[in-house]
Amino acid sequence: MNFTPPDFFPAILEMLTLGMTCLVMLVYLFLDQKNRGITYFLTQITLLGTAVVAISLHGSPEVITFDGSFILNSQAILLKIFILLSVSFVLMYSRTYIRENDILHGEFYLLVLFSVLGMEVLVSAYSFLTLYLGLEIFSLPLYALIALKGNKPVCQEAAIKYFIMGAIASGFLLYGISLIYGACQSFNIHEIISMMSLSIHTEPLLLTLGLVFMSAGALFKLGIAPFHMWVPDVYEGSPNAMTLLIATAPKLAGFALLTHILVEALPVLFPQWQYLLIAVALLSMAVGNIIAIVQDNIKRMLAYSSIANMGYMLLGLIAGTPRGYGAALFYMIIYVVMSLGAFGVITMLSRKGFELEKVDDFKGLNTRNPWLAFMMLLILFSMAGVPPSAGFFAKVGVLEALVKVNIVWLPAVALVFAIIGAYYYLRVVKVMYFDEPLEKTPVILESFDTQLAISINGLAVFFLGLFPTTLIELCQQAFLA
Repeated sequence: MNFTPPDFFPAILEMLTLGMTCLVMLVYLFLDQKNRGITYFLTQITLLGTAVVAISLHGSPEVITFDGSFILNSQAILLKIFILLSVSFVLMYSRTYIRENDILHGEFYLLVLFSVLGMEVLVSAYSFLTLYLGLEIFSLPLYALIALKGNKPVCQEAAIKYFIMGAIASGFLLYGISLIYGACQSFNIHEIISMMSLSIHTEPLLLTLGLVFMSAGALFKLGIAPFHMWVPDVYEGSPNAMTLLIATAPKLAGFALLTHILVEALPVLFPQWQYLLIAVALLSMAVGNIIAIVQDNIKRMLAYSSIANMGYMLLGLIAGTPRGYGAALFYMIIYVVMSLGAFGVITMLSRKGFELEKVDDFKGLNTRNPWLAFMMLLILFSMAGVPPSAGFFAKVGVLEALVKVNIVWLPAVALVFAIIGAYYYLRVVKVMYFDEPLEKTPVILESFDTQLAISINGLAVFFLGLFPTTLIELCQQAFLA
């Protein structure tokens, strides 16, 4: 029996990330306390260097390797690029916060890199086993990151809640995988597609139950109602830097998880999962937008906003067309860019002994730092879907995809919830521009890279609204076989 070695090149991004993570670990071990800040720069080199390699790979033909369990295609490359860039921005926003709050520097950056490695594996997974492996690699470091500030009981509580709910989600996912395996006798997505397209299975009930449990596991990870109960508590209880991380890159990985299950592995069951997604999308939009209105804590408000936005994202998947899938991916990318900016401002305004948590903490921000207030204004307007922001075109894209398949009532309901949601975003704008500040101390942005990051972030939201065509086309191409 001849052994044919797999093609390792499609996993070049994962190998770069893992190799540099090991290097960062070794460097950190041999540095004295004064020089351990070098780990930040090594981590940024890892993320940005890997992102450059990922960009160079864009346009490469689809490759499946490792016995059909790993795939590199345009969708995987696009998601990896935005995962790497978003985590790089997270670290820029968090650098001062990490230093001032005496959070362990090296441990923080190492856990972040291991989480990024898991996200990359998950995005390229083409087998349910690889899917679960990537999910656990990126999830476990996040649980530890939340508890890294161990002197705060609220952080420990948030970490425990996140861990328990994550374990439940993993259990659902594994049980669903076992049911699918029982029906198809395979973990490989390509083989499952072939068997189902030829109707080579004898237990359709197993497939349906497997679909339900696997979908529930993926919806847990994305924080979609009714699997959303961990989101507000974890967002509020986590240190602001960790909330910033949880609210951004993992959403892209969660999107990949959901599309691997529904769009790639189980397209034959589209009639079943379409009705499932309609129900959870409506519930998410209702729960997220209505409960967010009464929140005084800015992180809880944005947590419920996240639940609502995940509901809007599902509208693209409900359409069941490549155009709809591309619109959903575009929506997810724009949401991550907006969340980076919103939680980035929150992290930047937090200082040692002061966690910015209340909406009232934004009072008079325009008088203290007009540029930062303007960036936050652009981001909030985009979240509210005000034209010509990127958030507006993201919503238009998923609604148009539904109209194209003659589902008109769902976009109409979504528009009503979008109008309701605009209230709590505009409330923060009112507080920033029309209320007197609680303190007279001006906001100080301590590092040039942080100022540059928030400027790029805020302006990206604006210019992606003015010129969305290129990114929309890339997202559409990611789902064209």
